Amino acid sequence: MGALLRFAANDMMIWISDNEGFTVALRFTVRRMLSQRGVAKVFCFFALFGATHLRAQVEYVDPTIGNVGILLVPTRPAVYLPNSMVRMYPLRADALDDRIHGFPLTISSHRISELFSIMPGDDAPAAYDQETTTPYFYSSRLRASGDVTEFTATERCGYFRFTFPGEASLVLANRIAGALTLHKGLIVEGYEQFDGMKAYVYGEFSAPVTATASSDNGRERIAFAARAHTLEFRYGISFISVDQARQNLMHEIPSPGFNAIKAAAKAKWNRTLGRITVEGGTEAQKRVFYTALYRSSERMINITEDGQYYSAYDHKVHTDPRPFYVDNWLWDTFRALEPLQTILNPRMEADKLQSYVRMYQQSGVMPTFSILTGPYACMNGNHAAPWFADAWFKGVRDFDLPVAYEGVRRRSLDVTMLPWRLGPRTSLDEFYSQHGYMPALRPGDKETVAEVHPFEKRQPVPVTLGNSFDDWAIAQLARELKKPGDEALFMKRAANYKNLFRADKELMWPKDDAGNWIEPMDPKFDGGMGGRDYYDENNGYTYTWDVAHDYAGLFAMMGGRANAEANLDQLFREPLGRSKYEFQAKFPDSTSMVGQFSMGNEPSFAIPYIYDRLGAPWKSQERVRMLLESFFPDTLQGIPGDEDGGGMSAFVVFSMMGFYPVTPTVPVYDIVSPVFEKVTIHLENGKEFVIAAPHASRQNKYVEKIELNGKPLDRVWFRHADLVNGGRLELTMGDSPNRQLGAKPESFPPDSIDVRPEAYR
Repeated sequence: MGALLRFAANDMMIWISDNEGFTVALRFTVRRMLSQRGVAKVFCFFALFGATHLRAQVEYVDPTIGNVGILLVPTRPAVYLPNSMVRMYPLRADALDDRIHGFPLTISSHRISELFSIMPGDDAPAAYDQETTTPYFYSSRLRASGDVTEFTATERCGYFRFTFPGEASLVLANRIAGALTLHKGLIVEGYEQFDGMKAYVYGEFSAPVTATASSDNGRERIAFAARAHTLEFRYGISFISVDQARQNLMHEIPSPGFNAIKAAAKAKWNRTLGRITVEGGTEAQKRVFYTALYRSSERMINITEDGQYYSAYDHKVHTDPRPFYVDNWLWDTFRALEPLQTILNPRMEADKLQSYVRMYQQSGVMPTFSILTGPYACMNGNHAAPWFADAWFKGVRDFDLPVAYEGVRRRSLDVTMLPWRLGPRTSLDEFYSQHGYMPALRPGDKETVAEVHPFEKRQPVPVTLGNSFDDWAIAQLARELKKPGDEALFMKRAANYKNLFRADKELMWPKDDAGNWIEPMDPKFDGGMGGRDYYDENNGYTYTWDVAHDYAGLFAMMGGRANAEANLDQLFREPLGRSKYEFQAKFPDSTSMVGQFSMGNEPSFAIPYIYDRLGAPWKSQERVRMLLESFFPDTLQGIPGDEDGGGMSAFVVFSMMGFYPVTPTVPVYDIVSPVFEKVTIHLENGKEFVIAAPHASRQNKYVEKIELNGKPLDRVWFRHADLVNGGRLELTMGDSPNRQLGAKPESFPPDSIDVRPEAYR
């Protein structure tokens, strides 16, 4: 067991460290562990000493939560292992669709392309029932035929088991152009061509099959039949070659044994979800929490295969001792998902950061959206910068910071900041450098810059604000690397957001190239789906607060903290000014509105926590609890907007635990109202951080008193170091706010552009 486990007795504790670098102190005896490859090899028994560290947290996960989208894309009941290549879910519109159209062998990137498809019977859409969904196992039965499909997975392989009332028949097909062939009556090989690269499959049936092949527009379709009532299909996926797909299968599922692989996958999920244990709360709250943690464990995915990986960033196969991760949408994930994984999996986080370094070295562009098929021109901003900075100042150092810095610096200064574009600077970028804001077109003016996306437009307000924050993060890294000239340059650019604050409206407002405010302009409604001339997925009310690196500067422009607090109150009260259907038709991303606050989109996540910087943290406690209860139930519509592969779920995980990283790059967390009476984070270094909130409940949502490691705390925030060093945060909860706690300016969380993150390490 030496390669798998290391044991050392210490009083009544057993310290267990697996070969993925996860260490935890457990008060029990060992019965079962699993190898990194996911095959059950060692069996142990965990008789817990009172509590439930590795009890079946996975049983709380309900992958159907959010399977019906409010307006946009629903979540999927996906089966995968954490951060792994193979991800499968039934192909259908959403959970209300009563027909399944097939089962993909994997997907290329979250919410993008499904690859290959298998279906019992023929490949016509079929009604289904008796569906079972878990993170590690899926099952459903086709209503007409009675055919049952079951699925489980390893990191690079999938395993289907089909049960037929009669003889077996199924169809395997390309979803995109490709090829499939059957060998020796048992083995399937093939590939799928997509977005300039290939996915390869090698699979084996559990019994001999006969095949009838056909082709349609470059896509192969093979109908299989067998004289068996049960037919298993286990397969490996590769982005390198068919032979590598075969090796992946031989490594991870070398022989039939569906139930063993299913058990191994379940144990893997219990280990992953068991890194956070909760006590108290309702069963529904536990379902919401652990489902959010499961969703937060999908991306990025490790595409290394036997020490090699195919990179679409230079279209080459690379050998690297470190794993290579892809599939990240940093516009969505730098705010909460990556900070959460920095706590739970710092070693993996370092590998993910180094993967971004490799992407830059291979492509010459530091990506924001790093999907499997290469850098993706999507959304806006240079959000790799705050991700690198946040990890660095939280002690994650095992990545090449100088090269990372070179990449984010070049992205800021040499690559266009236009939305949904990757390319050289344009005349609008030159204007930004000279004047400190992205200029807007006046109503009725036609676009003159060819590089501007015809639908996404200039989005001048979010572009200016987002890049101001990103440049501030670059300035912090420049100081770490002793580059004072760069630090001064990027600190100047970090203040650009001020150029779009309109004092008479107390809102962020677009300007034209002559420096005039755009008029007429409705900050509630102009821009949006019909043409994002001024904003993007949110309106001017949301973006007014999107300056996490300098709330103090924003408050000053608003006339002081008292007026800023009144403005923040009004954000949650300001009416839409039109019907809901009219508003949502233009802002489909800006869903689940409370006044002008949108719970359904990522730039809103930090807003309810801003009260902590205004001397009214009790309002943050009240607002966050209300938002969680209102918009995150354990139902099919339990996600208020696009979940974006963990982007929104991580907000839920943090907020339900009772703290949140308001300003990525500054290594501190705001304290809010925990949902549970006790949360224990089992850290990778073997230590534990406990948030104890006895008597926390729907009524007792206010924090009346705080102690950190037995010492009174007169502020509503703590350092990342307090967390990773292990300790106990004790919160006295009550049904009435303590208006004095955190009310003094000297106790506010760091909120100024002049804050030095290193001071809080």
